[in-house]
Amino acid sequence: MADKLRLDKWLWHARFFKTRSLAASRVAAGDVRVNGIRTEKRSQMVGADDVLTFAQGDHIRVIRVDAIGTRRGPATEAQTLYEDLSPPQSKKQDTTDRNPAFEGKGRPTKRDRRILDLSRDRSLE
Repeated sequence: MADKLRLDKWLWHARFFKTRSLAASRVAAGDVRVNGIRTEKRSQMVGADDVLTFAQGDHIRVIRVDAIGTRRGPATEAQTLYEDLSPPQSKKQDTTDRNPAFEGKGRPTKRDRRILDLSRDRSLE
């Protein structure tokens, strides 16, 4: 087993990105930091104890590399490659876009949908 691996390949092995090319494009855009230093090199080598910081969706991930994988295995295997240092994501959802009258009650009617759309338009103002 190697002690270092390309950054884009490791992010793909650890299942943070669906494809390796997507991981490579995020690195090339400068969206990933290795040990606090912004990098644009896809071929940046990472090893154990390196800390990676990047955005995933609307959540900032801070990951410490624990191991270098030999393959892109199942998710349970991928989770052994790192330790998540980022603060826990809030379970609280924004209730302004939801209409509580329809939670679990199926599809809203056309009239209810119009009311919901109007409330969303007003919240943008």
